[in-house]
Amino acid sequence: MNKLLNVVHAVPRQFVRDYAFKSDLKIKWVRPEKISCIKPEKSGDLAKLPPLNPNEILPEYKDSKELANADETVKSMFMLSNNRNHLTTRYYRDQMVKEVQRHEQDYGSMEAKLAKMTAVIRRYQSHMEVHPRDKMIKVQLKELIDKRKKFLKYLRRWDYPRFEWILEKLDLVYKPPPAHFHWVTRKESLQKLTDIYCEKIKEERLEAYHKELQAQQIPFLEDAIKKMLFVRKEQIDCDVPVTVTEQQIEDARKELAELKELRDAAAAATQKQSDETFH
Repeated sequence: MNKLLNVVHAVPRQFVRDYAFKSDLKIKWVRPEKISCIKPEKSGDLAKLPPLNPNEILPEYKDSKELANADETVKSMFMLSNNRNHLTTRYYRDQMVKEVQRHEQDYGSMEAKLAKMTAVIRRYQSHMEVHPRDKMIKVQLKELIDKRKKFLKYLRRWDYPRFEWILEKLDLVYKPPPAHFHWVTRKESLQKLTDIYCEKIKEERLEAYHKELQAQQIPFLEDAIKKMLFVRKEQIDCDVPVTVTEQQIEDARKELAELKELRDAAAAATQKQSDETFH
């Protein structure tokens, strides 16, 4: 037994690996950053609310003659920027409803409801950017986004042209939930990245081989023309049936001329590009 152990230690086994692990490809995967459901990227809001005019008067006092002739201090008391936030939200909501309502008194249609919710959602989103720890507004914002998705889902099912129209008017993107939930895992992502890496290598090698074959076309045609001329001459001298016609030789010469023109044009373009780069 000791003799066998001595033999094993004296001649160590050498393992030569003739294959590659995925780790040898140096492919790194970074887990995608989690986006909160209240963010515009997740809720589908493509646009933000327009900036508020600092001299905007409360809607119910715009036509007041007394306010038009009042002092600037008095006017400032009736400006939206100097009043409570819910009045500004109501102003944005009414402005957005006017863009989609069916008539002047329409405030209960599906389009008007979606416009109201969109205005409030974007108002809350701008508030959360300044106050990210406001939990009450955050909960209300989540509920509003979910409610709007339900309304959009209903409208998409029963009136698709109006659904497309309302998305365009409100600058929205409808993002339905996936049919099957799937976890993003490191193993599966690395497999996909490895497949992409291998496909890229294959395309690069095929492109290099294609360029190599293109470079061999001109010498091949020149040699082929010489051989065809030699074969035709020998067949005529030996008085045997001629298998190489003059038309075939002429076609080969035309193809050779076209390839040379393409080569010269590509060389000129490369030279011009290099000159522009240096200058």
